[in-house]
Amino acid sequence: MSGFRRISEEIVHTGHVWHLATARYEDPDGRPFERDVVRSPGAVGVVPLVFDAEGNPSVVLVSQYRPPYEREVIEIPAGMRDVDGEDTAEVARRELIEEAGLRAGELSRLGEIYPSPGMTDSVTTIYLATGCTTVPHDRQGPEEEFMELLHVPLDEALAMVDRGEIVDAKTVTGLLLTARRLAAADGR
Repeated sequence: MSGFRRISEEIVHTGHVWHLATARYEDPDGRPFERDVVRSPGAVGVVPLVFDAEGNPSVVLVSQYRPPYEREVIEIPAGMRDVDGEDTAEVARRELIEEAGLRAGELSRLGEIYPSPGMTDSVTTIYLATGCTTVPHDRQGPEEEFMELLHVPLDEALAMVDRGEIVDAKTVTGLLLTARRLAAADGR
């Protein structure tokens, strides 16, 4: 289709979840070039949507320390597809319990994103969780142990995106898709 093709690939580092490869490609004119590619099993993100007594929508977000940025990042609950063969919906259910202590009554797929197509083959599948009930969480690792749960009205979460307070790609996408889905359900 595009005229590009992969010629070869060598794994140069094998990590716990990710692998670093050096891949050789050919452009449409037949010229070779190399790229480093992080091979990933992918991830999921979940937008837990809850309604107050008046029917106003809120979302449950997490604020956790992210070592690459050396700061707290506000995100939807999410996690890696680190169990071989596990369906993305099951990963979403597991991560929602682990991080937010919520069990989804209903889980629906919002979409997929390529979080960083210039460096990785990772795909993040985003779900909407409704009818959530509280269960004990099962946080994994120091970042999750110290994370903070945030219950934020959906309109305020969208305003946080506009103000640059929420910058995580899966979270921005998940919030925007959730707002669109609610608007479509309301006939707007």
